[in-house]
Amino acid sequence: MKIRQLSIEGAWEISPQQHGDPRGLFMEWYRFDKLAEAVGHPLRLAQANLSVSARGVVRGIHFADVPPGQAKYITCVRGAVLDVVVDLRVGSPTFGRWEGVRLDDVDRRAVYLSEGLGHGFCALTDDATLSYLCSTTYNPTGEHAVHPLDADLAIEWPAEAPQLSARDAAAPTLAQARESGLLPGYDACRAFTASLGPDGMSYSDGM
Repeated sequence: MKIRQLSIEGAWEISPQQHGDPRGLFMEWYRFDKLAEAVGHPLRLAQANLSVSARGVVRGIHFADVPPGQAKYITCVRGAVLDVVVDLRVGSPTFGRWEGVRLDDVDRRAVYLSEGLGHGFCALTDDATLSYLCSTTYNPTGEHAVHPLDADLAIEWPAEAPQLSARDAAAPTLAQARESGLLPGYDACRAFTASLGPDGMSYSDGM
């Protein structure tokens, strides 16, 4: 597989090598050792999620408190999505910037984003199905959202009338989230990832 760092620090695109014949195909869609070599530490696997969306659905922009944050490794196993990474880390040189990667069941690319980054996507097909691995389990009190249609983010969603959940439609703008102290700090995120041990867990607090 090929691993390419995106323009936002802490985010990577993974392109697997597919081996096909008349029977079908085989590929390695995740390799802990190759990912760890690229990002500097292994991804601790704590939870796996599956998301199915109708065409035009936009989900995000979601993020978690750091520490512990939630790193994600995402691929599209059916259909296609525009997967979006947003830098929400206050103090980052790319704060407020977003980058999109098409994930589909043809090229079968994946995206990895580290703790502190925001994530969202737009379904380009019906029944677009995302599978993603997470470094922490779901924590409702520590997970938040920024409005995906915020004009300051200016994300170019490929949908004429994006369908949002009630939670995402009520989410604050980037400016509102920053004012309320909801967003993670760039230095705190870098310090946390630097503290991750060989199993992907932080030992800086004596764990």
